[in-house]
Amino acid sequence: MLRSPSRLQAVRLSGDDQLREAQALRYRVFSQAFEAHLPGADEGLDRDDYDPHCLHIGVRDLDSGALVATTRLLDHQAARGLGRFYSEGEFRLRGPALSQGPLLEIGRTCVDAAYRNGATIGVLWSELAEILNEGGYRYLMGCASIPMRDGGIQARAVMQRLRDSYLCHEHLRAEPLNPLPALDMALPDNLVAELPPLLKAYLRLGAKICGEPCWDPDFQVADLFILLRREDLCPRYARHFKAAV
Repeated sequence: MLRSPSRLQAVRLSGDDQLREAQALRYRVFSQAFEAHLPGADEGLDRDDYDPHCLHIGVRDLDSGALVATTRLLDHQAARGLGRFYSEGEFRLRGPALSQGPLLEIGRTCVDAAYRNGATIGVLWSELAEILNEGGYRYLMGCASIPMRDGGIQARAVMQRLRDSYLCHEHLRAEPLNPLPALDMALPDNLVAELPPLLKAYLRLGAKICGEPCWDPDFQVADLFILLRREDLCPRYARHFKAAV
């Protein structure tokens, strides 16, 4: 049953212990939701070589002390030092947004199943707003995932639903390195394309999709690449981003 805790606080995670706390939450969520094959699984952690170079933020339940949501942020300068953004392991990126920065990549976003509500994501968005303001970032980019356990039917239905209104290559084009496998059947006419919560949240903020989805076999998902320009932020949701527009 979903809970609606009243005492949530945004946090910036620092030090090895807090990073492991975020990695443990990510492992629990991703292994349960996607049955993902994760590095660090033998320790109950989701971790990779990008983690030490990212800023990790989260939401903590002050009543229990538990970390209930987290995401990580990689800026253009750190990505330059690493040689690429994390997303470039799945997409070939090109376009003016890459040089017009400053640019921030968001990834590994997850929320504990008992806290998946507007209050939790609002607290997380508020902290993200502070970071966008502090860094003067012009673009936010990253991936939103669609489960592929049905063989890709839902992922293709979602793209079919979004392609006309949300696909935009003006600022950045993301070409999947591993496109979705072909379907052996046509999509049913009456198929309901339900949007995953995180993808829906990005689109409500004003984000656009920059290309066709990439098949991620480790997470068993189709990843859609999204780009949000600060000036495109939807006014209805700007309160989550304070002065970020």
